[in-house]
Amino acid sequence: MSSEADAIVSAIIAKWCAGFATLDAGALSSLYSKSAFFFGSNPRLYRGRDGVADYFNGLPRWRKPSAVFSDVNAAQAGPDLINMAATISFDLAGERDDLIVKMSWVIVREDGDWKIVNHHASSRTSLI
Repeated sequence: MSSEADAIVSAIIAKWCAGFATLDAGALSSLYSKSAFFFGSNPRLYRGRDGVADYFNGLPRWRKPSAVFSDVNAAQAGPDLINMAATISFDLAGERDDLIVKMSWVIVREDGDWKIVNHHASSRTSLI
């Protein structure tokens, strides 16, 4: 992972985790591209910042959610493109079982800032 890609991904992860801790759909959706594709924890495809906000506004209102990223891998795929893959552990303070997923993001430079243009969560366990 290049130091530039690492720094960009680390900054987005920090903002994402802070937004998730308060389930702030506005803060979270601001991290995404205006043309984002978003597959979260349900089968629906959400599109754009409004779709991302709809997804996060539709989550249960857990009292103290947190997310921890591990096994983070990033690769600069071009001057304005970064691929990221990680594992995310969600702690929902006993309000439901903890959840661990694989996550991938494609991050692009948009209007001078780095934004997530593709978000895909999948099961950590084998499906086949």
